Amino acid sequence: MENWELDFEWLRVQHIVQEAMRRDTLPDLNTVLFLIGIQELGRWKKGFTKEEKQDLMHIAVCRLLAYDDCYEFVGRDEDGWPHWRQTRELTPLPVVEQERMLKVKAVQYFKDLEAEGQEL
Repeated sequence: MENWELDFEWLRVQHIVQEAMRRDTLPDLNTVLFLIGIQELGRWKKGFTKEEKQDLMHIAVCRLLAYDDCYEFVGRDEDGWPHWRQTRELTPLPVVEQERMLKVKAVQYFKDLEAEGQEL
């Protein structure tokens, strides 16, 4: 994906998340990951703990990296939390490239949600 195209699509994702979360400012990557994690969890509650927020972001990263077959969904635990298994080693990337890759995958995730007729 060209940089200009990613910038455009990422801004679109930010606006979708901003509207869903009823915020005044555009969300950053961490906020988008948090919302993807909640979407994958399938339920919302007020007052997630710090650890739960980290877990939700981890769920989101696993879900996004599943596009490249780096992770596969293995099921849900007794509390309904999704679990993923790493299927191959990840190539270490500089932070800027990691962020770009996650943005590309987040754009794909939101396009898939739209194609399936799902909303946040």
